[in-house]
Amino acid sequence: MEVVTYPNPVLKTKAKPIKEINNEIRQIAEEMLEAMYDARGIGLAAPQVGLSIRLMVLDVTGEKTGERVFINPYISEEKGETLEEEGCLSFPDVMGKIIRSQYIKVIAYNLKGEKLEIEAEGLLGRAWQHEIDHLNGCLFIEKMTPASTIANQPRLKELELSYQNNKAGIS
Repeated sequence: MEVVTYPNPVLKTKAKPIKEINNEIRQIAEEMLEAMYDARGIGLAAPQVGLSIRLMVLDVTGEKTGERVFINPYISEEKGETLEEEGCLSFPDVMGKIIRSQYIKVIAYNLKGEKLEIEAEGLLGRAWQHEIDHLNGCLFIEKMTPASTIANQPRLKELELSYQNNKAGIS
């Protein structure tokens, strides 16, 4: 399982809800955790590995100590604002300042089908918002400050050209 990069169209597609938690979903979640750790990330949504389903994994420790799998997550409450720099595994070498909610409450399900209510702030809250955006087909570059957008234009053009060349079979 590999992380897909911008501008792959799956990244802009709203992911479909998971109707049944079965062995296939568990296997996908396990492979997503491996892919996240291999890429040295702290979160990964299924669209980032080419799957348009509402599944995400998180471990803001990055050390396999806080790994969690979440199914059909959504934000039920948001408060405040904070401006911080973010990156994304689907956007190598792109960093930008993003305004996010300071506090969020999330509703999701675990692999046992148990409903979870999670409150988050700081890095965990930011990671939740980032990954749920992926599930909704929203990219972090769409939320960057104008200065960050301008600063990242050359790198985004490189990624677009590389994607087109790969599709055309040009190295």
